[in-house]
Amino acid sequence: MATATRARAPRLSAVLREGERVMPLELFFDLVFVLAITQCTALMSQHPTWSGLAQGVLVLGVLWWSWVGYAWLTSVVDPEEGAVRFAIFAAMAAYLIAAIAIPQAFGSLGLEFALAYGAVRWAQVALLLVAGRDDPGLHHSSAGLAVSTTIGVSLLIGASFLDGLPQGGLWLLALALDMGGPMFIDSSGWRLVPGHFAERHGLIIIIALGESIVAIGVGAHATLTWGIAAAAVLGIALSAAMWWLYFDVVALVSRRRLIDSEEGRIRNELARDSYSYLHFPMVAGIVLVALGLKTTIGHVDESLGTVPAFALLGGVSAYLLGLASFRFRHVRTLNRRRLATAILLFALLPLATHIPALATLAMVTAVLAVVIAYETRSYGEGRKRVRHEDFAPELQPR
Repeated sequence: MATATRARAPRLSAVLREGERVMPLELFFDLVFVLAITQCTALMSQHPTWSGLAQGVLVLGVLWWSWVGYAWLTSVVDPEEGAVRFAIFAAMAAYLIAAIAIPQAFGSLGLEFALAYGAVRWAQVALLLVAGRDDPGLHHSSAGLAVSTTIGVSLLIGASFLDGLPQGGLWLLALALDMGGPMFIDSSGWRLVPGHFAERHGLIIIIALGESIVAIGVGAHATLTWGIAAAAVLGIALSAAMWWLYFDVVALVSRRRLIDSEEGRIRNELARDSYSYLHFPMVAGIVLVALGLKTTIGHVDESLGTVPAFALLGGVSAYLLGLASFRFRHVRTLNRRRLATAILLFALLPLATHIPALATLAMVTAVLAVVIAYETRSYGEGRKRVRHEDFAPELQPR
């Protein structure tokens, strides 16, 4: 990305980003996303049915795409300079209103959610258009984004006047069109700082994992038994295993690949595919795991229902599939172990509905522990070089 002198000018386009460090205001902005994730878990927990699960994932999808927009925005402009700071504060307020409305986003607060979400999205597009005044490529790409955003938000507003399957279908269409828009926009016009962009997404994975820990505390209902204590320990172990699978090697290699990629279309499409798109199944998987943990911690001696069991096992599977796809997009090798583990967890779903929830949690945690132990040993010297040197070799699965 071409850098610009950090001139303190009244126009947003004159204050472009320099450096790769994630700034405090970006982390401050993420606090409202924390609440949004918590509200998605609450929505699914209040409606532990397949339709409730689908609603939670749809809400998470549109909120994820709004967060992605600001990740791209703050990789173009300095979020802490000039009027951008106040615009982000305003977007946070709108995001907070949308998050508050989540439990009734498919009910009485559907219109309020859609309008607040629209304010978040249009603020991001407006800032990109202003920042791209002197950059024809960025301005053209931002104008295309404005079109897909307007269509998506309009569909959500229309969905607020419906219910049942028509409402869900309109939500799905809105999400598909909004997320699909960048596939048809000239990607060469986008700008990003690769190191910052990769770190930004790594931090949001940590934030999502934090929700799984919060779910353990919420599910305990301020009581403590030996079973709850054991479930809490296993829940932390499961969250730690998911952290390890992302940050131990894959995140480091992928960050270096993004930095070393050719600037322009190639780098932008790599960032779009691997971070904007493929991180969503990871985040969605973590949120589903949080739902499973919340249910488990409150019913350690009982078997899980089909939906909570699917949330726990299917959430880990979605996370593993997202990781495998993320790696494949960067290094063009498929981690067969993680793919096989994802399939295995799906296959264990019938068993999970007939054994105590604590046993199911222990089983899932043990499976991930075995995968981590095997990978750590099989990567050998290559893992050590990735972690301790500024070098990213190919890590061929063995």
